[in-house]
Amino acid sequence: MPVTTDTDATDAGPPVAGLLLAAGGGRRLGGRPKALLEHGEDGGRTLMERALAALAGAGCAPLHLVLGAGAQEVRARLGPTPCTVVHNSRWADGMGSSLRAGLESLVDTPATAVVVLLVDQPRVGAPAVARVLAAHRAGASLVAAAYGGARGHPVLLARRHWAGAARAATGDRGARAYLAAHADELTLVECADVGAPDDIDTPADLTLLRPEAHREAHREAPPGRKPPPTH
Repeated sequence: MPVTTDTDATDAGPPVAGLLLAAGGGRRLGGRPKALLEHGEDGGRTLMERALAALAGAGCAPLHLVLGAGAQEVRARLGPTPCTVVHNSRWADGMGSSLRAGLESLVDTPATAVVVLLVDQPRVGAPAVARVLAAHRAGASLVAAAYGGARGHPVLLARRHWAGAARAATGDRGARAYLAAHADELTLVECADVGAPDDIDTPADLTLLRPEAHREAHREAPPGRKPPPTH
C-alpha cells in the first residue's frame, strides 16, 4: 500500500500490545547486552527503559519484553513501566527466535494486534509508534514505519498475522520474510521527520547515544548513517 504520513492521534480501541525485542548479546559490542546501554540524554536510563516508555506512551498495552543474554542483570535494571518478561533461552539463534517467543507469549492476552519494537534503535520513539498505531486504528492490519520510503521499525501485526510471522521468523530475519511476502497488505507510515532507523551494532555506533544525536533526529529528517534494517 502507498506510504502515508497520517499523524492523527490514536483513538481508544481494542488493546494493541507492545513487544520489545531485547534479547541480543551485543557480540560486536564486546558482549554488552544492548538493553543495558544508557542514553546520554536521559541521565542513565537504559535503552530498554526508553523503548518500553515509548510503547506505553503511544498507547500500547500490555507490554511484553523478550530477554535473553544477561537476562538476570537486565531484569535488575527494569524501570517503573509495567511489563511481562519473556525469557528466550534460544536468543543466540537470532532475532527470529525472540519474535517467535514474544508472539507466543501474547496468544492468551486480549490484544488484537502487536507493535514490535527493537531495543537497539535509540532514535525510534513514541511518535513513530503512535503513527504506526494510528494507521492500524484506521483499518490497516499490517503496518511498518518508513524512513525516506524504506521500511523499518516499529512494525505492527494484527493477530491474524501472528502465526504466519512466527513461522517465517528464522535466524536474524525477524518479520522480514513475512512482510515481503505480504507486501500488498503492508501500509508504510513515513516517520523520517520524527526519528531515524539507525541501530547500534558496533562501538562506533555508540555515538548515537549522545544527546545531540537524539535532537538531530527530531530537528530534521536526515537519512540513516546505515541502510535501515529490514528484519
